Amino acid sequence: MKTPVNLITGFLGVGKTTAILDLLARRPAHAPWAVLVNEFGQVGIDGATLTQDGVAVREVPGGCICCSAQLPLRVTLTRLLREVRPQRLLIEPTGIGHPAGVIDVLRSEGLANAVQLRNVICLVDPRQLSDARYAGLDTYRDQLSLADVLVANKSDLASAEQMQAFRDFAANYYPPKRLVATVRHGQLEPAWLDIASSGVYAPTGHAHDTNQFAARGWTFAPEQAFDLAKLRALFESWAADTRIARAKGVFRLGRDWRLVNLAQGQVTLEPIAYRSDSRVDVIAHADPGVDWRELEHRVRGALQPSIAAGAGA
Repeated sequence: MKTPVNLITGFLGVGKTTAILDLLARRPAHAPWAVLVNEFGQVGIDGATLTQDGVAVREVPGGCICCSAQLPLRVTLTRLLREVRPQRLLIEPTGIGHPAGVIDVLRSEGLANAVQLRNVICLVDPRQLSDARYAGLDTYRDQLSLADVLVANKSDLASAEQMQAFRDFAANYYPPKRLVATVRHGQLEPAWLDIASSGVYAPTGHAHDTNQFAARGWTFAPEQAFDLAKLRALFESWAADTRIARAKGVFRLGRDWRLVNLAQGQVTLEPIAYRSDSRVDVIAHADPGVDWRELEHRVRGALQPSIAAGAGA
């Protein structure tokens, strides 16, 4: 049986350790949970803070588990799973790390058979969201992008304007979050760890029609990967198609992921830390309309050959 794993991310000082302590206090009675914590310094302060009865705590000190210390991360994870066999594992990356690297390790050969990645929860201090010193940092943007559940912590310290800015930001985020919440003192709901679990599922479509436009989207499991050249060609063909008003998506390309955007006839591709699933959304003019089955067929045609052959409807 695979061990459920959750990442609790967020920038420095946002309250990750407090949130984890609260989750541990409210875990099922006598449930053997484990915590893997990464301190960037040489002394693992958070590990000592988190230690309590019934919880196994392991540290990867002296480096960032998201990048330079991925081998120590793999070794520590393997030992922890073998020796403790926890019912759940919480991972707290350093606040200055890129957590996408942790997910890549969890999905790598060997570990993917032992763990099941559940929701990534990112805590945000709403007072920082509009601060250019944070918004301009790649790490900060990556943490927001990667989150399945986005939580405004320390909401009691933020102004009404700052809280509204957070809600507006979250409502317009792409891809959309599974849950957006507001809390104080890091009090996360344990149910958020598993809400809308990102397990393997078949691609699905959804449509939204108006008098002038029609929209449809498809999602693909994170195990499926796309071919970059075919994906670029697909979007460029849509850019030349006057029936397509807008298209955007996030796609796994082997180890890397890209955000692809078609707007005003221009196609852009940029790296993205998002790791939950590949997905694409297309908005078309209702008149003359498009053949949605043909569009879906072309999207599937951009999958890497070895993956596309086994994809189900």
